[in-house]
Amino acid sequence: MRLALSADWLVTFGGAEHVLREFCTLFPEAPLFTTVARRRSLGPLGDRDIRTGKLQPWYRVLRNHQMLLPWMPAALEESDVRGYDVLLSSSHAIGKGLIPLSRMLHICYCHTPMRYAWEMEEQYLDDFRVPKILRPRIRRMLAQLRRWDLASAKRVDLFIANSQTTQERIKRIYARESIVIPPPVDDRFFLKATSNEPTRNEQRYFLAVGRLVPYKRFDLLIAAANELRVPLWIAGTGQESDRLRSIAGETVRFLGFVPDADLPALYRGAKAVLFPQEEDAGIVLREALACGTPVIAYEAGGATEVIDDGKNGLFFDQQTKESLIDVLTRFSHARFDRETIRKSAESFSRKEFQEAIRGTVERAWEEFKKTLCYPHALPRFS
Repeated sequence: MRLALSADWLVTFGGAEHVLREFCTLFPEAPLFTTVARRRSLGPLGDRDIRTGKLQPWYRVLRNHQMLLPWMPAALEESDVRGYDVLLSSSHAIGKGLIPLSRMLHICYCHTPMRYAWEMEEQYLDDFRVPKILRPRIRRMLAQLRRWDLASAKRVDLFIANSQTTQERIKRIYARESIVIPPPVDDRFFLKATSNEPTRNEQRYFLAVGRLVPYKRFDLLIAAANELRVPLWIAGTGQESDRLRSIAGETVRFLGFVPDADLPALYRGAKAVLFPQEEDAGIVLREALACGTPVIAYEAGGATEVIDDGKNGLFFDQQTKESLIDVLTRFSHARFDRETIRKSAESFSRKEFQEAIRGTVERAWEEFKKTLCYPHALPRFS
């Protein structure tokens, strides 16, 4: 089975790239097709056989992959995947858009259908402060992306969703069935605390981890921390950094970029991890639970599949300062067991993920081969 991988773009080592790392571990000889890449920002993926296209020279000049989005579908479609039996794509935007040959099986691990094209158009325009004069043009571009997204979904033989939330969206938008395999959590997050890490009664801060972008709603956390005067540590970088710093009070600390190796201790040292955004899956949730740290999350999206209210975390039901302050007050009287929390994340281990992916790919390939031997037979895929 000669296998190739594909991804939307590779400019940082985030949640989607953690999934890709597992694909690369399972299939070490597979080339990785994408639109643009910044190798020095990709951690363990930097040494892979990454094959970019005609947009890479433009990216070297612009250093902004979002500006190239209108041209990415066509660029990815030009990828030469001749000679491969299976294409395994990782997609949250255009990664599934390669054109497979007629005798090629295409399996897509879908992090989400393109959210800013389908359900977050107005929020996207507002968050990125797109001038009104440019909005009609951007809306036309997004409409074209939606049409292309539907067309490219038909090239996929089997969808894998990263959560039940994503599975529902695949069904609603693409009219396709899918199976669910949650994203993996690295083994180091399951390790017990070392002797020099703080004990439970020494933990002194609430923690938020992620890119500093508008939809993550870190501004909500800052507003609550300012009013309650509780310590809030924020790990991450992004376009919202200056604005968030400008509204932060004395109890808010910005950590900037935190290396992956330092994250487990940071999670374990927190009173709780705060998760105010709606995500389709949410790797931060799973990493925190693997460390035995409770999560306070907005009750929507993938968080509802992971958090058991009162057992490994608490929910708040509105993205408002008042709702968050209420749950933080409840948290001060709650008690959580670290081992119970850790066990709730065991199904998200790398081993579980790799076994599920390998088994799915091998079974799908065996079924697909039958259609090659007997062209009149229909594949058993959605």
